[in-house]
Amino acid sequence: MSAAEAVSRVKDGDRIMVGGFGPTGAPYRLVEALFDSGKKNLTIISNGPNPAGKGVSRLVENRQVKSMIGNFYNVNRELVRAYNRGEIEVTLVPQGTFAEAIRAGGAGIPAFYVEASAGTQLAEGKESRIFNGKECVLEYALTADVALIQAYKADRLGNLIYSKTARNFNPLMATAAAFTVVQVEKIVPIGSLNPDAIITPHLYVDAIVEVTK
Repeated sequence: MSAAEAVSRVKDGDRIMVGGFGPTGAPYRLVEALFDSGKKNLTIISNGPNPAGKGVSRLVENRQVKSMIGNFYNVNRELVRAYNRGEIEVTLVPQGTFAEAIRAGGAGIPAFYVEASAGTQLAEGKESRIFNGKECVLEYALTADVALIQAYKADRLGNLIYSKTARNFNPLMATAAAFTVVQVEKIVPIGSLNPDAIITPHLYVDAIVEVTK
């Protein structure tokens, strides 16, 4: 289906996971369609907002985002200004914790303990316990209404393979959303993918958008 048709599932106020690590593996075409849709009051769960004028940053600049959950924000000064003006909520999550929270969400694990943020401002107000003599902080799983991800290739069932580091958060996010849309470079016939190369099985994928470079 088209990118516009795929993102039509998004509603105002939804939680949206957006794959990618910076520009690598980012589903830019899907995010552009979300920008065009005008949906607002969104919570964006992503590694970061992308550079100004690109990807998630366009949603922020267009005031479609009410809050962000992620771990790399300093590439976009406008986001920082919006946060300082009280126009957007920002939740900072250590990158490893971020990945594990998404994995837990996809696996049905509601919460878990990690050492990463113990003794820092990120642990303030959170439950903690001592394990093996080390303080660990309780973190909750992350889930979303819709995930927008990128893969290299899909068969017509929705089995996915990724290209090198473009894999990053995309496979995790595919499992942790109620509805997953994938942007791919190629759609191939069923049975043409090497089963050993498939990273995301088709049961996690709800819509495929083919985007040629």
